[in-house]
Amino acid sequence: MNRLTCIVRITTLSALLAVSGLALNACSSTAVTAVDAEVSDANTRFETLYKSEWAWRQHKDDSDAESNNRYAPSSLPDVSIPVQQERRKRWLATLDELNTIDVEALSEANQINYAVYRLQIETLIADQQFKTYEKPLLGDTAFWSNLTYQARQTLRHEQDFENYLAWLQDMPRYFDQQIANMKLGLARQFTLPKISLQGRDASVISVVDAKGSDNPYYQPFAKMPDSLSSEKQAALTAQAEAVIAEYVIPAHQTLLTFLQQEYIPRAQPSIAGYDLPDGKAYYQAQIKKYTTLALTAEEIHQIGLAEVANIRQRMHNIMKDVGFDGTLQDFLTFLRTDEQFYVDTPQALLDRAAWTAKEFDGVADDWFGHLPRKRFAIIPVPADIAPFYTAGRGGPGVYLVNTYDLPSRPLYSLPALTLHESAPGHAFQMPLALENTDIPEFRRQSYISAFGEGWALYSELLGEEMGLYHTPYEVFGMLSYQMWRAARLVVDTGIHAKGWSRKQAQDFMKANTALSVHEITTEIDRYIAWPGQALSYYLGQMAIVKHRAAAEKALGQDFDIRHFHDMILQLGSVPLSVLEQQVERFIAEGGLSPYQ
Repeated sequence: MNRLTCIVRITTLSALLAVSGLALNACSSTAVTAVDAEVSDANTRFETLYKSEWAWRQHKDDSDAESNNRYAPSSLPDVSIPVQQERRKRWLATLDELNTIDVEALSEANQINYAVYRLQIETLIADQQFKTYEKPLLGDTAFWSNLTYQARQTLRHEQDFENYLAWLQDMPRYFDQQIANMKLGLARQFTLPKISLQGRDASVISVVDAKGSDNPYYQPFAKMPDSLSSEKQAALTAQAEAVIAEYVIPAHQTLLTFLQQEYIPRAQPSIAGYDLPDGKAYYQAQIKKYTTLALTAEEIHQIGLAEVANIRQRMHNIMKDVGFDGTLQDFLTFLRTDEQFYVDTPQALLDRAAWTAKEFDGVADDWFGHLPRKRFAIIPVPADIAPFYTAGRGGPGVYLVNTYDLPSRPLYSLPALTLHESAPGHAFQMPLALENTDIPEFRRQSYISAFGEGWALYSELLGEEMGLYHTPYEVFGMLSYQMWRAARLVVDTGIHAKGWSRKQAQDFMKANTALSVHEITTEIDRYIAWPGQALSYYLGQMAIVKHRAAAEKALGQDFDIRHFHDMILQLGSVPLSVLEQQVERFIAEGGLSPYQ
């Protein structure tokens, strides 16, 4: 038996011991040593590569709003063209190095890391190739409005306040670089569609018009720690007012002038991703980025149509359960207009969201073996972005509930929204990833939309099994949200690849979901402004549902739903192909909890 026959890509000690004694005897100790050396070399090369690039990437972005510094960084990112070119060069070189690593020679854990990391690098390169930095705003977020999250955090130390003041003083430089990039995008019509920019200057105006302590960036100084002397507090607050007047407001005023006089009037008239520069390739890249799948726009469109038809049948069953006599359109009109489904005050909506979140806490142990340590707050979406913001958004430490236009916020959809955005959705899955020290930092802090949004949508579906929908209307609200995400497959591809108009997309949503007209309008405009992202939800959920069914069938009585959920969530965030591989491993190992 020669060395090549003997070396069967044994990448872990456990795998080595699993090989029969006969095969081990046939391999010389020299060959086994060669296997170990090859594995060690591949792992070392890969780990050195990703650790070096990740550290470099964090240094380049360590001033961003998601920084892991103690509190606030002292500067904003450098987004200039030389830096963009440097990033592209570094990531291309990283991909070249990845191509030289023998994946089969990696340990099992590093094979997963490799798949996640390679997707990250390929996505980063694609973003540089299409120069997405020339369009630094999406459906309901923008580079300037994202910064206000820093102002909502609590500062505890004098150095934190000093860092924050320096960060504020860096705004003019940062805004100038972003505007310069946006001008390049404007010159080649790589912008948000003009229709998506209506009212987007409101969040800039809210900063320009707010002076002194009324400015949102003054918030950290409104309540300062007792550990700072009264003299120091007075000095810092005076400095804050001066910095806001001298740096923050002028930076926003420059941006406002640019938006109102140049960017919005001359923005891309078409809503289709295909009509952007190199639009077909760009949209296909967004499909891969957000779904991790090699599907075409047409394939996704057809999947969406089939799923819409399936969900529609369940909707008709609910109508029969409640004794409604009329068409689906009649029922949707009833849901959108009947007072019993709406509250009169923002606090009432927040209270109902909190109630569902606490209801989940009561059953969490029955469905999950391992819970995150981090808790989350429930707060309203800030008023300056609420009119065009989605119904809710969650993540580590927060569940944002949109209390703007209460007649568009039905109670029958609130339980599903809460399960998606809070626990066991985003405010549950993301902290678990961050707390998992068994995976590399680039996985703990990364987010793959097909996995994360797929999980959050699955969480809505899980609510029915958990008994958290108490009326047929709430079940219908969940189905409407399922329909909403299935319809996205149709609408997103329709808009960006099939020439659908904005009205055509809105009409499709009105005909198939119980969303309010206001929410449909804001959502369609989000899809127009954010090609491909809306595809990740339902395709991700479909994968989880499919793999769960396979595990239940294969394991029979040995299937434990808590173990299955723990297995998924301890992965952090991975491509759907890796999820499939890990479910197969879960089945092969007898459905054991990853925490056993």
